[in-house]
Amino acid sequence: MDITEAATDRRIEAVTDRAYGERAAGWTAEIRRLAAERDAVILAHNYQAPEIQDAADHVGDSLALSRLAAASTARVIVFAGVYFMAETAKILAPDRTVLIPEPQAGCSLADTITAPQLREWKAGHPGAAVVAYVNTSAEVKAEADLCCTSANAAQIVASLPADQEVLFLPDQFLGAYVQRVTGRTNMHIWLGECHVHAGISPAELRRKASADPQAELFIHPECGCSTAALWQAGEGDLPAGRTRILSTGGMLGAARSTTASTVLVATETGMLHQLRQANPAVRWEPVNPGAVCRFMKMTTPASLLRCLREGVHEVTVPAEVAGRARRAVQAMIAVGAPSGAAPAAAGTAAE
Repeated sequence: MDITEAATDRRIEAVTDRAYGERAAGWTAEIRRLAAERDAVILAHNYQAPEIQDAADHVGDSLALSRLAAASTARVIVFAGVYFMAETAKILAPDRTVLIPEPQAGCSLADTITAPQLREWKAGHPGAAVVAYVNTSAEVKAEADLCCTSANAAQIVASLPADQEVLFLPDQFLGAYVQRVTGRTNMHIWLGECHVHAGISPAELRRKASADPQAELFIHPECGCSTAALWQAGEGDLPAGRTRILSTGGMLGAARSTTASTVLVATETGMLHQLRQANPAVRWEPVNPGAVCRFMKMTTPASLLRCLREGVHEVTVPAEVAGRARRAVQAMIAVGAPSGAAPAAAGTAAE
């Protein structure tokens, strides 16, 4: 490409960005008006599309959004995410109306275990503590002793008596990471996985890191490459000082302080929007550009507008299930320092 072509491309991109900005400003204003009418707070996960993140009151990971749902005084909670997240909000805020724009937005990881399967597993390990990742259904949470997120999973497991067996579910990669960090030998791990994170391979990570040896590596513990990355860093195959295993909230915190010129990011690509806003001076590159969750991307401006206009779709959790699940979820949000949540409009996001 010559200089003239490059300049033309930049002008086209600038025009496109302005056109997008004008459209986004219009529908975002309508969303804000409708949210005010309904006394609604809009929570969006870091993996949502950029335009949804920009329209939300708060953007963050599961732990931050759970805390925000519990603390909110809004009459209505609109959850731009996947279904188990909206269920968690309802569990924590039973007196509030919880809406999800796309009720079909599921989770491949949450689908890897059911409540009957967990009950059968528990029967084979009497006395074991059950630690359920937040990426599970309300029914599964109701069978757990404690819930956790990627941000506090190691802390949760480490807090249990050393001689007590632990059943960790459902993510095998997060479980393997927690087991390595805690050194726990009496931990049993369910063989579930997120199809998006499982697709980010150790070979792919090593290839990208070799091509840019000065880059930092931000790796989500759900990734298929996370445990291998710790081993590779120890063996010198990856840069030990620049390889970091982080939740999405942890990535955002690290983004604000990094001095690297390039960071390779191993997680769902929606996270790049927040990272680029947090530190525009850094070149943020996905390890796998195809790491896109179709469920997270189901929420659109149109479905969010319809949600607010029509009050759809309401999320309910049976009282008996919610009561049992609430204990496990409240234990999760009590562990660790509160996330640094901030309004999305301020250009920052919840951790």
